[in-house]
Amino acid sequence: MLGGYNGKILRVDLTEGKIWVDEMPESFYRRYLGGNGFVAYYLLHEMPKGVDPLGPDNLLIFATGTFTGLPIAGAGRSTVGAKSPLSNGYGSADVGGFFGAELKQAGYDAVVVQGKSPKPVYLWIKDGEVEIRDASHLWGKPTLETQEAIQEELGDSRVRLAMIGPGGENMVRYACVINDLRHAAGRTGTGAVMGSKNLKAVAARGTGRVPVANQDKFRELSRWMVDHWKDMTWGMHDLGTPGGVMGLNALGALPTRNFQDGQFAGAEKITGSTLRDTIMIGREGCYACPVRCKRVVEVHEEGMDINPIYGGPEYETIGAFGSNCGVDDLKAVSKAHEICNANSLDTISCGMAVSFAMECFENGLLTLEDTGGLELRFGNAEAMVALTQMIADRKGLGDLLAEGTDYAAARIGGNASDYSITVKGQPFPMHECRTRHGQALGYALSPTGADHMHNFWDDGMVNDPLGEGFQQLGIYDAVPRTVLNAQKVRAYMYSSNWQWVHNHLGNCMFINWTRDQMAEIVSAMTGWQTNVWELMRAGERGVTMARAFNLREGLTRDDDRLPRRMQQHFVSGKVNEEPVDPEVLEEAKEIFYAMMGWDSETGTPTLAKLQELDIPWVYDQIK
Repeated sequence: MLGGYNGKILRVDLTEGKIWVDEMPESFYRRYLGGNGFVAYYLLHEMPKGVDPLGPDNLLIFATGTFTGLPIAGAGRSTVGAKSPLSNGYGSADVGGFFGAELKQAGYDAVVVQGKSPKPVYLWIKDGEVEIRDASHLWGKPTLETQEAIQEELGDSRVRLAMIGPGGENMVRYACVINDLRHAAGRTGTGAVMGSKNLKAVAARGTGRVPVANQDKFRELSRWMVDHWKDMTWGMHDLGTPGGVMGLNALGALPTRNFQDGQFAGAEKITGSTLRDTIMIGREGCYACPVRCKRVVEVHEEGMDINPIYGGPEYETIGAFGSNCGVDDLKAVSKAHEICNANSLDTISCGMAVSFAMECFENGLLTLEDTGGLELRFGNAEAMVALTQMIADRKGLGDLLAEGTDYAAARIGGNASDYSITVKGQPFPMHECRTRHGQALGYALSPTGADHMHNFWDDGMVNDPLGEGFQQLGIYDAVPRTVLNAQKVRAYMYSSNWQWVHNHLGNCMFINWTRDQMAEIVSAMTGWQTNVWELMRAGERGVTMARAFNLREGLTRDDDRLPRRMQQHFVSGKVNEEPVDPEVLEEAKEIFYAMMGWDSETGTPTLAKLQELDIPWVYDQIK
């Protein structure tokens, strides 16, 4: 087999208790690479149209990438995918940690799970051997107790887990899959799918090595990053992702009080430096990564006990439970983070559900009777923490919010839908797109719903001359942040397609490999004489398949839209923001569709484009 892969996809049917292996040809790996590429392939190629996301026929896919499991910085990421219970469309979430590397070293490039077990189970994978084991005694346990019990049962503390807590078991529609207690495959509700299958965990232990075609070249590249990472990413090591809080606040791009504003008066209290200097006790990282950007916090006070085993909040969590809920208490934010990791909830979606409920409460759409006596006002840290636990438990108002804010808004009525800040059912991440209109286009077009990881950052196009990263793609002219013209659309298309490459390869975006270096790493791993062009086409192939899946499942151009709030000014005054003109957005969508080789009116990939991407079989799924 070629380097970088095992050549084996593990298949599991939980209904029948059946296990088998697909041995895929080299062309499969070169065409789809891994990660999101594998997810899109299996969802389109094997799953029938119209499957219930929480039914047994949904597929749950754990997919490593080309880089995953190799001893090189950034190679700790993998992907979890399924049909999303939030959007009824394409669902995938990328995650760091150690599980993906352990799975690949155990002999498999991906695990595709179908069916539903009649009782709770977990999957045990060790060096090519696979077993479905009873997990009835684990059902209802949080992730920490689950991990401890499985490691003790298997007699190996080095076993790595992808697992769910009670939030996933309760099928909260934005439940996530937690790796190693501290790493979340956060978006699109894959944890709910895992719960629907009665699958508590996937445990992996591998003592093998992933083969590398050109060891000398691989070592050279790996050594280069060891020697240079401090020059490029020291700030990420020192402050982590929360290091950007004050910069976003100054720009007017820090989501505040359910995206009503872009600046938060308490921002200084929730920054990366404040976290470092107060409750942070250490730093952790992912497999083979020297940066160690993960925060570890600990609090032991009356009424506030936070276990450092769950790590600590990243920027998205601080934004979601902090500024966007009007809360400036890092301890409370960290407690909400702990609750989410223990119960396997996406911190972004959960925080947005709380901020949505707060705005409904402040506008009289929810009462104290509805909230169980909670004063759900912006800034009430205690109520924020309490409601987070209620969502995990599906108790009281938490049961309604567990269905997602679009569903909750429809049930609450009035103008509650104006407070649900989503695309395709998925809540916004913590980046204000009224200050970046290319990013706004990315939110609207994302096949997974509002997402920042395969999105576009307008900031890089502001200064003239543009950096080499843009100029190498043929993007030469500066464009202001809040201008959405054809030049910006083209830059978004190329940039987003490359972001998908990261997710196919299993490479962390915080490791600043150049595109050429990434192509060199793939060549050294696999033996392919690849280049940036071929990798870019793989990224485009992946996003096109994701688009096709959504169309097949009934999503249309109308779902590529932004919430009404993005057409409105900030409540507390204009700070570098400009509402997104819906007519300009519609024109930009048509330009993007046409540039991608999709029908300019519907966004449907044409047969010619699918043939060009060497996936003509996709046409039969959407014609």
